[in-house]
Amino acid sequence: MNRWRITINSYFVYVTGFSLYCDYSRPPFVLPPSPSSSPSPFSAAAFTFTELSASTVTVHFLLHRYRHLEDKMANQDDTHDASGSRNNVEKEIKRGLTVMKSIIRARDKGEKFEVHWSAEDQLIEPNGSMLASYIGSLVRQHIPITCDNWRSPELKVGKEKIWSEIQRSFHIDESRQKYCIQLAGKRLRGFRSFLSNKLLKDEEGNFVEAERPMKYAEIISAEEWDNFVAKRRNEKFHEVSDKNRKRASKPAYPYKKRRTGYARLQQRILAEEKSDATSLPEHVLWKVARVGKDGAVVEAVQNVYDECETLSQTLPSTEVQDCRSVLSRVLNVPEYSGRVRGKGFGVTPSSFYKKPKTKNPTNKEVMETLAELRAQVLELQKENARYREERCAPRQKILVTELVSIVNRNFPR
Repeated sequence: MNRWRITINSYFVYVTGFSLYCDYSRPPFVLPPSPSSSPSPFSAAAFTFTELSASTVTVHFLLHRYRHLEDKMANQDDTHDASGSRNNVEKEIKRGLTVMKSIIRARDKGEKFEVHWSAEDQLIEPNGSMLASYIGSLVRQHIPITCDNWRSPELKVGKEKIWSEIQRSFHIDESRQKYCIQLAGKRLRGFRSFLSNKLLKDEEGNFVEAERPMKYAEIISAEEWDNFVAKRRNEKFHEVSDKNRKRASKPAYPYKKRRTGYARLQQRILAEEKSDATSLPEHVLWKVARVGKDGAVVEAVQNVYDECETLSQTLPSTEVQDCRSVLSRVLNVPEYSGRVRGKGFGVTPSSFYKKPKTKNPTNKEVMETLAELRAQVLELQKENARYREERCAPRQKILVTELVSIVNRNFPR
């Protein structure tokens, strides 16, 4: 920068001296004012001359443009010095805040979007991805990023606001509230991870100093950001973060469908195949989810799929439902409770395998059951007695008649 300025200065000194030498007999001229006070480089107020030569006009024009360029470059230097340290920490974020203008416009018109669900009660198209994105936008507005426990009673008001906003824009049944709130918690965790990885960590994964991102200033206050950063610098959080990062750093079978999800992926496959089926086996969907854009299947993924196909033909279906799925057996890895491998968010073992929930009866229920059984026993006893009476009555009548006839014959009157 300074080197370029020295070159320009030398050039203008040479041109000015040459022009003055050529016009030594001319009256002296007055230098034009700086660009800050001059309305335009071509205005009459910018120049004050008694006589002008072609060389003098050239010098004045070049001097004016040089001063304008110099002031502009100085302003750029000041801006760069003020924001340089911030730009080094806050990396470029391509996506902005999710506003969902289409939903807002439809709501203002009194219109609502229909929501569709798969056979496993998962969000699918049309409008499935729209609702999922809208839930992510709502949770960032109504739930602070500093919350540690999603089940905390303090979040009840925020969750109710999220659900009411969803119902204002979508036709959705009350039975879907649990699914939507769980999805909101998942979206919030993803947003917190995004902030940590994008702003609080460098390329090597080390924590760095970072100011509150202005892009999210409307939804994240300065105090909330400071508390969030403090929690992210906690040693306990570092231990959990390092453990999870190591576990997820080198997945054996990486998922390659980005934001599609298992539910919408299954819907797309069934639509392409024009199948009447409502769902796909777990291992089939698991394999498709690990196929890249080139369509190539990794050998390790293909081997798992082949083993699942072989096992599914030999293993009774009742044993699969009572224990672990075919895919889980072949992978032979620890499973998380409350989920089915190869089915995605929202599918639980109880809902997928349709296992009825059993619970121990209370004392009151036991006493009521015993009373009902006693009443049934008494009723059976009464019916048995009536049956015996009805069955034995004709025979007894015959015996009495025969006995009377015998007595009359032997003991005539």
